[in-house]
Amino acid sequence: MEENKKVEVDLDVKNKETQKKVTGILGGIKEFLIDLLDIKHDTNKEGTVQAIKDNISMKGHTAWILVFSILIASIGLNANSTAVVIGAMLISPLMGPILGVGLSIGINDIDTLRRSMVNLGVMVGLSLLTSFLFFSIPLFQDPTTEILARTRPDVRDVFIALAGGLALIIAVSRPSAQTNTVAGVAIATALMPPLCTAGYGLATGQFSYFLGAMFLFTINTIFIALATFVIVKFLSFPMVKYINSAKRKRISQFASVVAFIILAGSIYSFYNLFRENEFKKTAQSFIYELKENGVSIIGEDDKNIDYTNKSITLPLFNPVSDAQVGIWKNRMGELGLGDVELKIQQQDDTEMLAQVKNLQDLYSQNQKIITSRDENIKEKEDRIRLLENELNKFYKDQIPFKSVSEEAKINYDGIEKMSYAKKVVTDFSKIDSIAFFSIKWKDKMPKKELNMQEEKLKLWLKTRLALDTLKIVRE
Repeated sequence: MEENKKVEVDLDVKNKETQKKVTGILGGIKEFLIDLLDIKHDTNKEGTVQAIKDNISMKGHTAWILVFSILIASIGLNANSTAVVIGAMLISPLMGPILGVGLSIGINDIDTLRRSMVNLGVMVGLSLLTSFLFFSIPLFQDPTTEILARTRPDVRDVFIALAGGLALIIAVSRPSAQTNTVAGVAIATALMPPLCTAGYGLATGQFSYFLGAMFLFTINTIFIALATFVIVKFLSFPMVKYINSAKRKRISQFASVVAFIILAGSIYSFYNLFRENEFKKTAQSFIYELKENGVSIIGEDDKNIDYTNKSITLPLFNPVSDAQVGIWKNRMGELGLGDVELKIQQQDDTEMLAQVKNLQDLYSQNQKIITSRDENIKEKEDRIRLLENELNKFYKDQIPFKSVSEEAKINYDGIEKMSYAKKVVTDFSKIDSIAFFSIKWKDKMPKKELNMQEEKLKLWLKTRLALDTLKIVRE
């Protein structure tokens, strides 16, 4: 019994020691994470407030920088150049008033809020006016993919604006501001391109572009200001104090109301964008399912989906029965699209079939032309090959008379004149060709030496020209 009690005591001691070790490890991890993620340490609150207030104003140099950056961004959008648009966003001063709005609400600073809202309005007005004047030039009114990309925000833009705003205010609140983070946020949140696109919509009379782009800009503005407000509250920035307690209370209430409106608007915008995104995703899935089942649907899926009017349009080539349409509607109900209108557009394919027939005829004619051309080319290639063979035979039978005669003159100084000809002979059983060389020797050569030179010349010519037979005729 005593041994069992001793074992139990040892086990209890070991368990307590294990628990202490685990608790110590978890406590160490907790302390590490707190130290790793702590942003309250070394926060430069006074410097941050002053830096944001200094960048709110939109006049003088800042106004001209804004105008030129908007002009550069408009040119970049028109030229479809992402690099130019990014460069414009890097030099634009658009963040100042937006940060001022979030900061002023967070610290109950009504004067800064009023100043931020006024400068925000000036900023928007200058931007719209500059882009409107640029896109009013007919040469620059063609829609590009860079412009169209800023006309329809989605739920991802909300997350980008919120995350960008959080990163921006955290970077600004450091003892030494991180300029690379500020530049990165300016690019990621993309405040400037929507304003340029809104100016394009006004200049070209396409108000859907204007409204969509301004909606995107509003989303970015609200969520950057909201992120600033949240971080300012989290870091416990000092509140602005007023001597008049009644005034302080009114300002606090006003700031609370504005903060609530911004928060409610942010939630509402996010909810609407989320619903639109889910609707389009489900509708695209439905259309893709029909295509997988062999249904020929004309056009792009995005253009066939209308979230505003809650409808899906299916332009079809082939006729479809009412029963089939009923099956599709039942499937839409299963996907959660029961309240969505399904519009069927039957396309008259007579003209299309005629065009296809014309294309087939043109293809057949082109194939015949190509086949005939290939035959002519082959025939000419065969003719060229035959002529090349004949030329090779001709040149093969020729001798390099010029070089042979010069060599003969060097080797046999008694030669005064030399000529060459090929003689074709036949005995009516075969035809043969014999090379004839006519040699004129100098008159003063002795006969014995002449005969010897002639015999040597004959042997040399046979060897030099690789001939079995040849004749030398003395002139």
